[in-house]
Amino acid sequence: MSGGGDPRIEAIAATCRLLGDPTRLRVLLACMDGPIAVGDIAARVGASQPLVSHHLRLLRGARLVRGERHQRHVLYATADEHISRMLTDMIEHAGEEQAPPL
Repeated sequence: MSGGGDPRIEAIAATCRLLGDPTRLRVLLACMDGPIAVGDIAARVGASQPLVSHHLRLLRGARLVRGERHQRHVLYATADEHISRMLTDMIEHAGEEQAPPL
């Protein structure tokens, strides 16, 4: 991976900024288990439906979630396996014991 001028670096930084909001991260994690409706995500993360919808719009814009219409509802899931693996790795890393200071 190269440094200056590589648009992927900016995309990664933007994704990290987007996931810096704990509620937004919880919304994305709720989508990892498979297609889920906005109301169910709101109940799971303890946020209002309008707030969850706002976060989902931002996450869709960043290609982190996808929505599929099923009758009258739109169900959301992580966009692809890359996103699920990234989140799983982040959760595992956060759960690791911290190394003692040098």
